[in-house]
Parts: sequence; C-alpha cells; structure tokens
Amino acid sequence: MADVTIRDPQPVPMLDFSRQFAILRQEILDSIEAVCASQHFILGPQVTSFEHAAALACAVPHAIGCASGTDAIWLALAAANIGPGDAVITTPFSFFATVSAILRCGATPLLADIDPATFNLSAASVEEVLRSTVGKNVKAVLPVHLYGQCADWDAFAALKRNHNLLLIEDAAQAFGATWNSVPAGALGDAAAFSFYPTKNLSAMGDAGLVTTTSAAIDDHARILRAHGMRHRYYHEEIGWNSRLDSIQAAVLEVKLRYLPKWNQQRRDHAARYDQLFNVANLTASNVNEGVVLPITDSRAGHVFHQYVIRTSRRDELRQYLAERKIGSEIYYPVPLHLQTSLSHLGYKQGDFPISEAAAHEVLALPMYPELREDEQQTVVDAIAAFYA
Repeated sequence: MADVTIRDPQPVPMLDFSRQFAILRQEILDSIEAVCASQHFILGPQVTSFEHAAALACAVPHAIGCASGTDAIWLALAAANIGPGDAVITTPFSFFATVSAILRCGATPLLADIDPATFNLSAASVEEVLRSTVGKNVKAVLPVHLYGQCADWDAFAALKRNHNLLLIEDAAQAFGATWNSVPAGALGDAAAFSFYPTKNLSAMGDAGLVTTTSAAIDDHARILRAHGMRHRYYHEEIGWNSRLDSIQAAVLEVKLRYLPKWNQQRRDHAARYDQLFNVANLTASNVNEGVVLPITDSRAGHVFHQYVIRTSRRDELRQYLAERKIGSEIYYPVPLHLQTSLSHLGYKQGDFPISEAAAHEVLALPMYPELREDEQQTVVDAIAAFYA
C-alpha cells in the first residue's frame, strides 16, 4: 500500500508586509531617493505634500504630521487646550496610548463601558459617567474607532450639544472609514491617526497625524510638535519633539493613493469571511454556541483594519490555530482599567463588564489587502475542524 501523508494546512500569516512592498517597491524606493536627494529630512516639502493629501482624503482643512500615533492623540488633546484640572472620558477597551496620552496632558481619564456589538465606546455609558461626575470638569470625550469602524457619531454629537464637550477622535485604526459618509478625521473637533506598520495606512516605521477643522487647533498643534516654537529658538510654551520625518511622509503619500482600493479589498475579505463562516455553519449569536462575527453599523463605512470574531473558547482556538501556523491576535487581552500601571485611577474588576467580557472573547484573524481567498478558506477550515 502506498504511504499516505496527511499534510497540515498551509501557513497563513497574520500580516505579510512583503506582499504590499513587492507591488509598490519601485514607487517607494523612488520616493525615498527623492528625499535623500532633497536633503530635507525633517518637516520637509514631502511632509507638507502628505499633509495636504491627507487633509483632502479626510475632508478637512488642516492635517498635522507628527512622530507617532501616540503623539497624535496627545497632540490633538493638548492643541485643544486640554490639561491639568480637566477630565476626558474614554474607553477601557483600546490600546494603552488612548489613556496614557490623556495622562501625558495632565488631565484625568474617566472610563465608560463599550457597546457589546461594535466594541466602540458607548455614548449611553458616557452619559452615565457624566451624570455621576458632577463637579468634575469633563472637557472632552475621546471615542476610539476600534478595528476600523467609527463610533456612533450621531450619539456623540448629541452629547457634545447637550454637555458642551469637545470630541476628539482616536482614529488610529480607521483611515478611510466613514460615518454617514463623513470621513473619520472630520467628525470631531480634532482626530488622531497612527501609521504604525500594521495599520491600514502604514509607514515604514512610526508616524502619526492630527486632523482638525479648527484653525486654532491646527496652529497650536504645529507649535507643540516643535518644542513650542513658532519661530526657531523662540519657545512660546513647552511642547515636544514630535516632528514627522520626510521619508515616512513620502512613503505614506505613495500608499495613500492606493488606500481606497485597499480598504475595499478589506471589506471584500470581510464579506468572504462572513460567507465562509456561514457556509461552515459556525456562526452564532451567542459566544457559547459558536463564532460571533463582526457587526457593522449600517451608518458606518467599515475599513476592517481588523476582522475580529468572538468565542468563549478563544484561548483554546488561538492555540489550535498557532499549532497549524495560522496567525491570529488578541486586541486587547487586558482592559485598561485592569492594567497595573493604571491602578491609581481607582477602577476594579467588574467595573466595566462588557469590556472585560470582550477581552476574554475577541480574536483577530488574518486581514490585509493581499490576503488570498485560499488562505481565508484555510483559516475557516481550521476553525471548523477545531469546533468539530
């Protein structure tokens, strides 16, 4: 009898930078060479050009490049004059920078729970916090457009009107996303983007951006990102060194031209995942009965920076996939109110039950424009085998 070997599924990386670079290699190298030839390496003409292109993409008059997405959140808050004595309400289910940037401003973070369907900050929970914090100077709300889907901006716009609040978007994962056809970055008083290499619009290193419709916030952000200087060596206030370098700006402008196509490919991949899960009879409305698929609000233009499922058997499933060299990631395993370094905020286990449940159940699957259909099939087949 012939020897029959049962092969494991093909490996599927969580993200493969090489595929995008292979397509854009010459354009990117040409853009870098142009910076080298210009000898303008920090806040040069390429930065100005990218800022103009990004502002146009976000439908805002002002875009300010900076050194990272973390700096962008701080810069947006500080440029809006949020500082000591102020409080900012945000979500416990986000990357650490969402809260650390508030602290860096000298302001106090106040947390509110998330919507169980979209994982975004719940406006109703924010309203509860506002009612319970009488006497505290809540100056702003910082919703996060998590995984590439805008928060419920209709509800947050109502909060702004009713409570005279600033709205600052943490849009780190959402370049090109929309709410009622309005782009992320144009919804709030200011917004912060990250171009960390894993983002849907990615630099080849760290980079960030602030967008705003306010000329005053734009002017203040530009001063703050350069040590508080409007004129060289004359410091109006204490700022920071958060300047965007020209090479990153040049690379980003090349990639920005392709972003609408890439975001559509992400949406197509998400729809295919949905279809494959449904065909495999894996989908459920309850995490204890199968896989809960991502939910898109009908008002949102989701860019699927991540495709995130929920399951009560998350850790077992992730281990099973890892053994088959199939990538996955947990965004985020520990809610911010339970981080050791933030214990001084005074929160405890049980304070945000929806965020805590999500932290135990969410799993991001491979998602990037160059992901192949056969790789998606491999991912879903492996998950079906796990449940079988």
